[in-house]
This record gives sequence, structure tokens and C-alpha cells, in this order.
Amino acid sequence: MSPLTRILAHAGSAPPSCGRVHVIGIDGRSGAGKTSLAHQVADAWSAPVVSMDEIYPGWDGLAEATTLLLHEVLTPLSQGRTALVPTWDWSRGAPGPGRRLEVGGRLVVEGCGSTVGPAAALIGTRVWLDGDESVRRERALRRDGEVFAAHWDMWAEQESRVFGADRTRERADLLLGSNLAG
Repeated sequence: MSPLTRILAHAGSAPPSCGRVHVIGIDGRSGAGKTSLAHQVADAWSAPVVSMDEIYPGWDGLAEATTLLLHEVLTPLSQGRTALVPTWDWSRGAPGPGRRLEVGGRLVVEGCGSTVGPAAALIGTRVWLDGDESVRRERALRRDGEVFAAHWDMWAEQESRVFGADRTRERADLLLGSNLAG
């Protein structure tokens, strides 16, 4: 069974997890292929995508972004309210304008920290995408260039702290290898 089929099968058998909304969360370390996989899932599932990359409040904001996702996106949706995705203006190093999120009954959330902490309870299908560090690093640097290279070690340390304390990988519904996305 393909990874996409596995994800959609799990999501199809899970009840709504966030009020009336079915949510798939795709998490894992940087460069594992989360964004590519999330867009495949969203296209097949006819769902919008919220990327943690738009939420992180700077290079040291991984842990804070998970709280923002919970309070600004998932909690309002679980209560039947409109969500406003907080954004970060990376060029200014400051908060950007919120993005109104139009959601029918399905949502895909992707990025490091997307299924961490209390947010995990509002995500019906938690996917962990894994991969070899050297492959992940090469992918991330190819995608984001030297801007990310200067922050790779600091970001990886944040990932280790957040994912280790949360046991995110161990709590995932599905564990997938990153050879499926690129």
C-alpha cells in the first residue's frame, strides 16, 4: 500500500478530531519531505494546507509555533469558529498579517512540531516522516539555500528538544520513510 493510500485510509476511518474537521498532521525532522507529502495528501483529499513554516516566529520559535498552531488554528476550528493562521515575515523578522483559513471538513497541517503537545489531541491522523540526517540536510539546504545552513544546528537542537520531550515519533499513527518524497 502506498504512503498516500495508507494516510488516506487512516484518515477515512478516523472520526473528526477538531470539532467537525478531520485533520491530518505530517510531522518530522527538517528535510524529510513533509511539505511535498502534505501537498500530495491535500490534493488527493481536497483539503487546504497549513504549513508550520508560515507560523514559526523566527529561527528559535519551534516550540512557540506549536502553541500558536493550537491556540490560533486548531482550537478555533474545534469550536466551530474561523481560524486566522498567524504568519511570520521572515524578511522583516517580525509577525506578518494573519491568514484567514477557509476549511470545509478537512485540513492538512505540516511541518516540524505540527503534531506536538496538546495539538496532537486535535489531529486525527498523525504522520511521522523520517529520514537519514545527511539526506534531510541536503534536501533542506537545496530547498532553502545557505539561509538555512547558518541555522541548521540550532534548529536541529530545537527539534531534538521538542520531539524528545513530546515523544512525537512514538505517538504517531503512521511512521513513513522520506524516500517517498523529495
